[in-house]
Amino acid sequence: MLAVWKTGEGNIKSFMTALGEPLPPYTTFASTIKNLEKKGFVQSRLIGSAHIYSPAISEEIYKQKFLGNVVKDYFENSYKELVSFFVSKNKISAEELKEIIGLIEGKNDKP
Repeated sequence: MLAVWKTGEGNIKSFMTALGEPLPPYTTFASTIKNLEKKGFVQSRLIGSAHIYSPAISEEIYKQKFLGNVVKDYFENSYKELVSFFVSKNKISAEELKEIIGLIEGKNDKP
């Protein structure tokens, strides 16, 4: 999806250019784009014999859906469990946690 958002609209080759190295096999990547289309994340239109794809949802909405499913499926629907997991794996620092707390407290101060 990052390549699709970065490109905006294009064909498989243009998305692959946005990926950078190492590139996946063309057919594998084309299948991935088709699967994203079936799931409603990408839309396409036919111009001549070429399919032109574009994002069907924004990056923010995609992240919300994706992360929401990860939290639900792997962390007992608890963001606290998600954060605890990253703390236990040393993937988040105390300073980062303080920043997150500041974001939460700041949001709670707004009407």
